[in-house]
Amino acid sequence: MNIDASKSALRRQTLGELRQIDLLQRESLSGRARALLCAQPVWTQAQAILFYAARKDELDLWPLVPTALAGRKRVLFPRYQPELDAYCACEIMDPSKDLLQGRYSIPEPASHCLPFALKSLDLLLVPGVAFDLLGRRLGRGRGYYDKMLAAPGGVRCGVGFDQQIVSEIPVAPHDAHLNCILTPTRWLEL
Repeated sequence: MNIDASKSALRRQTLGELRQIDLLQRESLSGRARALLCAQPVWTQAQAILFYAARKDELDLWPLVPTALAGRKRVLFPRYQPELDAYCACEIMDPSKDLLQGRYSIPEPASHCLPFALKSLDLLLVPGVAFDLLGRRLGRGRGYYDKMLAAPGGVRCGVGFDQQIVSEIPVAPHDAHLNCILTPTRWLEL
């Protein structure tokens, strides 16, 4: 089986398992992951953090956004740039005013939010479909996060449920690697 077929099969399997997690479990597990993240030195020391707006099958870190803003951290989210077919990081100050529905119906920074150099990020919180213990990540198949993660910068942290940790992710040369993984029960430095 080639790499693309292997990735597609792993995506189907993992997303199927994630559908088994009900809303109450998802909220409870997300709370545990947030608490674990806040206990890490990388969170405490980070001054510029790239968040993501969670889909319903992803761990939800959203409650940490106001916490980070109150702690005077710079809060960033990905914004799609159609001219480049890529995402950039843009800083938000007020989530209620600065985030609008974007590509794929995912909230992203409005046009008035300024881009931020990826190399200046201290922590990048990255969703995915699956992760392995070698720091490899399986995304949704479009390579957007791989492009962002290819830039030199801060700690690249995969964020997912424990069910998303698998024995091995098939990789291609362009696939970016992570420095750590956060789940509701584990903080793994790689």
